[in-house]
Amino acid sequence: MKIIKRVLLILVLLFVFAIGALGIAGYMEYRDALKEMPLSEKIEKIRKQPDYVTYDEIAPYLLDATVSVEDKRFYTHGGIDYLATARAIASNVFYNGIVSGGSTITQQLAKNLYFGYEPSVVRKAAEIFMAKDLEEHYTKEEILELYVNVINYGDNHIGIKQAAEGYFQIAPSALNLDQASLLAGIPQSPSNYQLSNHETVARKRQKVVLEAMLRDEKITEQQYEEMIAKIEK
Repeated sequence: MKIIKRVLLILVLLFVFAIGALGIAGYMEYRDALKEMPLSEKIEKIRKQPDYVTYDEIAPYLLDATVSVEDKRFYTHGGIDYLATARAIASNVFYNGIVSGGSTITQQLAKNLYFGYEPSVVRKAAEIFMAKDLEEHYTKEEILELYVNVINYGDNHIGIKQAAEGYFQIAPSALNLDQASLLAGIPQSPSNYQLSNHETVARKRQKVVLEAMLRDEKITEQQYEEMIAKIEK
């Protein structure tokens, strides 16, 4: 019994040490990123882009769909959804993979602003520090606005203005439920859902978006059924 306790203690200590080392490495990557360009300067640079649109210039359907399908607890967490993160880590450990999934909209924004897409636990830790920074200095509306302006919607459309104009020849403010719920599903995997050559698959993903919106009461049962009927025609 004493041997088992000692082994367990050693494992706990190793785990704590590993978490500490990961936190230090992530903080250093976060700090180095800010040295290259402070967060306020990075945000201001993005806002000056010609395709940037503000929160009130984006259809509410698109904003609601994005939150429902990407981060349903967006308005209640502080940048990190610990439940989703723990679930993602457990899943990745079980399948012997690198940590993926579980990212909030704020973390995804941090990744798009500063970090690459190569899976890395250190990058994941750096994202957490950057996400906390974002949540401290910007409102939820500002974070969501920034997110839909920098995310990839496939077919070389970066940001919702390019996506709305490129796919539908309309402004982001004019997106209807069908268009908005279709676009909101693309960022999960732009190359697999882009409409030029994967619209059928994108429509299947759209159903997931609509289900999430219905769950969050962003659309009615009637709207949901009408949309599903339209997709399945």
